[in-house]
Order: sequence, then structure tokens, then C-alpha cells
Amino acid sequence: QPYVYAHYTIFLAEVASTVNESLLVNYMLNTEQDPARRMYLINHYLDEFRGTVFRQTMFAEFERWTHEMVEQGATLTPALLNEKYYQLNVDYHGPDMTVDDEIALEWARIPHFYRAFYVYQYATGFSAAAALSQQILAEGRPAAERYIDFLRSGSSDYSINLLRRAGVDMTTPDPIQAAMDLFGKLLDELENLLLG
Repeated sequence: QPYVYAHYTIFLAEVASTVNESLLVNYMLNTEQDPARRMYLINHYLDEFRGTVFRQTMFAEFERWTHEMVEQGATLTPALLNEKYYQLNVDYHGPDMTVDDEIALEWARIPHFYRAFYVYQYATGFSAAAALSQQILAEGRPAAERYIDFLRSGSSDYSINLLRRAGVDMTTPDPIQAAMDLFGKLLDELENLLLG
């Protein structure tokens, strides 16, 4: 492809790096028999999942809300932002989690908010990567070749089209559901190891 298409979007960069991480975690889990080490690996991956999918989705929801408020003519005061951000933390963490009052201020220290609609790409990229890695593990060579073609594609087409050709259609809920299914499977295994 011409040099002008060699670069890639942030979204695709997130997908590429996370596919490799997911494949590595899978390999390590397939070769590790020690229960304590398996628990560590699973917990580490679930924590990556939590930080990349759930937390970034919460950030994206906060960011979308701020834009909607401005479009409605509202004034974004620190008090209003604090209140919304705190409530999102309560909503996302559920009733069993104690949410400290100081979390209300965290929105002010997140540099990604200076680049509009950046954070959602972490969550969608992680989900696409989970789907791609599961395809590679299930299908073998055909999925791996689609993935290599995806990596070679740079910015030769829209990200959504490149992912579709690689086997992941982000216009459907399927990749997100596949990621949630993987999360649930790993969480079940961690619970069994902890209780067993």
C-alpha cells in the first residue's frame, strides 16, 4: 500500500496491541497448572478488562453527558461535574462497593477528556481484540491470516471496514457480547479456583 496509508487510527492501534496480550494470556493459562499462578493470571486479565472496558465506558458516558449538557445550553460547573461523575461511579460499581466522596473529583485529572471521544475507543478496541483473539484460537490459520491482513491494512479503509474484513463486525453487538462472555467465563474460573 502507499505510504500515505501506512499509519493507523488509535482505535486500530488498541486492537492490535490487545489481541497480542489476549493471545499471550491464553497461552499462559493453557500452560500454567499451578492454581495460585492461574488465579494471578486470571485476576490480572480481569483487572485489565475492568479498567479498559468498564471504566473507559464509564468515562465515555460521562463525556457524552457533558457534551449533551453543553448542547442543551447548560453551564458545566465543578459541582455539577462532580455530582454526575460521583453518581456514575456509584452506578457502575453497584451497591456492594463503597465509593469514596473524593472520587467525584477524578474527572478533572483524566487527560483523555481533552481529546473528544477518545476513551470509548479503549472499550471497543478491547472488545474487538477479544473477539479476534477468540477467532484465532478457534479457527487457527484462517483467522490468523485475516488478522495479519488487518495489521497490514494501515489506514487504507475506515477502521470499521478493516475490522469487518478481519472477522469482527463492530456494527453489531456480537463483539461486545463475545467479550462479556469471555469475562464471565474467566470470572467463573477464578471463583472456582478461590472456592476449590
